[in-house]
Amino acid sequence: MPRPGATGWLPGMPAPQGIDWAWATRTGGILSVRQKRQLLAPLLVELLRFPAARVRLATGRRGSGRIDLDALVWPDSALARDATQEARECLTPHVLGHSYRTWLFGLVLAQAGGVTVDPELTYVSSILHDLQLEHPTPGRCFAVVGGERAQRFALDHGAPADQADAIGAAVGGHLTPGAATDLRDPAGFVSAGALADLTGFGLHEMAADWVDDVHARHPRHDLRRHALVAIRNERKVVPGGRAEWLTRYASFPLLLRAAPFSE
Repeated sequence: MPRPGATGWLPGMPAPQGIDWAWATRTGGILSVRQKRQLLAPLLVELLRFPAARVRLATGRRGSGRIDLDALVWPDSALARDATQEARECLTPHVLGHSYRTWLFGLVLAQAGGVTVDPELTYVSSILHDLQLEHPTPGRCFAVVGGERAQRFALDHGAPADQADAIGAAVGGHLTPGAATDLRDPAGFVSAGALADLTGFGLHEMAADWVDDVHARHPRHDLRRHALVAIRNERKVVPGGRAEWLTRYASFPLLLRAAPFSE
């Protein structure tokens, strides 16, 4: 049986303590030398999981995870509806599709790990998690700025402070290595779903025909090319942030290029 919260069959390593929402808002997501060292261990554990997952995909020994897309009840609270409208107005088609797939893939990974999640919290966090991806801010990580923006959005649309904080923290934390090992944490849920959609890690838990159906309903719109441009731009203006660190130590652009998607 999988460990509750795990995204796969190997134990993960959580993100280091202290690299959290309070840190993100205080520093803008700029890593200290010590924090960069701390992130190496969870990153190594995550990278060691990739080859076996790719072998399962290549040999057809993948899981049967799926949810009925026709019967799925999408969150329909006022906040969820407002967040959907915000995403449709503010995001490009490729980022919007990625945001929908992040939630759907996260749901299946949570199901595979035996995790119960809050549909509204995970949906709003997923649909808003890349608000700033294509709009980098000098000296402040896009995930942090996006988290602050999502937090304000939630407050402005009637969410209680603790829920708005959780949304902000989920958006701000989804970029941290190790976050995806715990889908009980909304940041981990978003991280795992986004990672599956960008790199393909996690698809080994999902039925191939179901993934094809998701893509038919929410096309990729050349996501890989746009994501590579966004990461390059982010690295230029936030050289001490997590995108730069992931590029240097995880070859993140290479993982994107090697993902099992045509675009």
